[in-house]
Amino acid sequence: MRKPNTPERLYLDFDGFFASCEQFAHPHLRGKPIGVVPFAGAVNTCVIACSREAKKRGVSNVMMVKDALRLCPDLILQPQNPDLYRRAHNALLSEIAMVIPIDAVKSIDELTCRLDPSQQQDPLAVGEAIKARLLKLVGPWIKCSLGYAANRQLAKMACKAGKPDGNMLWHPDDMPGPLLKISIRDVPGIGKRILHRLWDAGIVEMTDLLNAQPKQMRAIWGNVTGERLWYALHGYDIQAQASERGMYGHGRVMPPDHRTMAAVKPISRLLLVKAARRMRRDGWSAGRLFLWLGMWDDSWSGSAYLPAISDDPGILDALEEIWAKARADLPRRAVIARIGVTLGELSRTERRQLDLLTNDEPVRKRLETVTDAIDRLNRRYGRTVVSVGPWVAPPGDHAGGKISYTRIPRAEDFY
Repeated sequence: MRKPNTPERLYLDFDGFFASCEQFAHPHLRGKPIGVVPFAGAVNTCVIACSREAKKRGVSNVMMVKDALRLCPDLILQPQNPDLYRRAHNALLSEIAMVIPIDAVKSIDELTCRLDPSQQQDPLAVGEAIKARLLKLVGPWIKCSLGYAANRQLAKMACKAGKPDGNMLWHPDDMPGPLLKISIRDVPGIGKRILHRLWDAGIVEMTDLLNAQPKQMRAIWGNVTGERLWYALHGYDIQAQASERGMYGHGRVMPPDHRTMAAVKPISRLLLVKAARRMRRDGWSAGRLFLWLGMWDDSWSGSAYLPAISDDPGILDALEEIWAKARADLPRRAVIARIGVTLGELSRTERRQLDLLTNDEPVRKRLETVTDAIDRLNRRYGRTVVSVGPWVAPPGDHAGGKISYTRIPRAEDFY
């Protein structure tokens, strides 16, 4: 396994991306503590993201609104604007690509690049060039931090260590010095469950982690991920593993006046159709549908079998089946604060096998043809002009194109 002797990777992370986009777009918010929330008037929910001014006052991401207001009474609650974040993401990446080719977009606010041999000699200059272009485009309102190291894992950690507005180099010649200042709980890939396993194995400090053996790490994780992390922390050229899509879904926090079953059900239909559109666009069919309903002190979930389908009528029929179970199980006046729909057990549509038990292939083909025609019409007009059943925008809007760190919505996700 190759161990680079120069920094080969750049990792970039925008600082407080969602809140910074709001401050850039709305000058009256600049320099003020703001918290991005799911919808206007949200109180019994959490702050999705907060500005650097709010962070200085103790507010953090995913903190409950009431707790955030207690720490920062003048916190401005700004409703999310996912389409703004999508457009900002695309514009910012276009500027970065003028300096260095983008190797992989990890999320809406993170990306990684490979440094060419000349850039490896002075990686900090690459970051300075990126920052200069972004300053010209968006001023001081949207900033980023950059990290450079032998591999992506270490570059990401260097980036995080330099926040905010950082430009941090971890040269292979200087390792493991910078790592020793990092807590093992701050290592990407070490979650709460793995952290407790490490403690049980006597691995408490970074020196313990570095002195462990690769096979010991594999045993603690229960798979090769732990061994890969060991090699990454020791500066080896570890490439990201290819991943297969596991599911498509959407979730939503419901406003206080839309928390009855009658109000939630139409939203579940809309969210499901949005998820099914994305699934079809990527060439997948689903074998099971899941519905999750969250109450204040309880939750309910149900699922229905799907014969590897992707058409809206068949998927919506399955949703009706699950809702019948929910109505039978839950009190009529149940207060539903959150909802989630998921299409799982995916298979490639072109490799789908016939279901000999249902024997519905002719019907399926006809419904898929109709659904494909609906998708083409909606793409042509840039909005939902045809749908299966009523199509009413939910409270707060943004259904299917909501704020997300891990998924970058496309323009069609907003109609």
